Amino acid sequence: MEFTLTFNPRGNPMSDERFVHRFMRFTGRLRMIFGPAHSSPLDHEMTPENKALLSAQQAATEQWATITRPDGTTYLVPKDPSDQSLR
Repeated sequence: MEFTLTFNPRGNPMSDERFVHRFMRFTGRLRMIFGPAHSSPLDHEMTPENKALLSAQQAATEQWATITRPDGTTYLVPKDPSDQSLR
């Protein structure tokens, strides 16, 4: 037996519908009126800060090598085994 707590602000008889479902339906109606949330385009010009961050992230990923085991699983190991900076 499942007990669900339902919130009914209008005082109507409690329905079997969960609060989460009612909330999602309500926000869906808001999206129909106001439109979807704003999202930025992916083809915008990169700022110097973004370029610096991207190059730093790419440099951080170059210190690792991916090893694939015979069973298909993969894991990361440092390319330089003597590097103890992240351990």
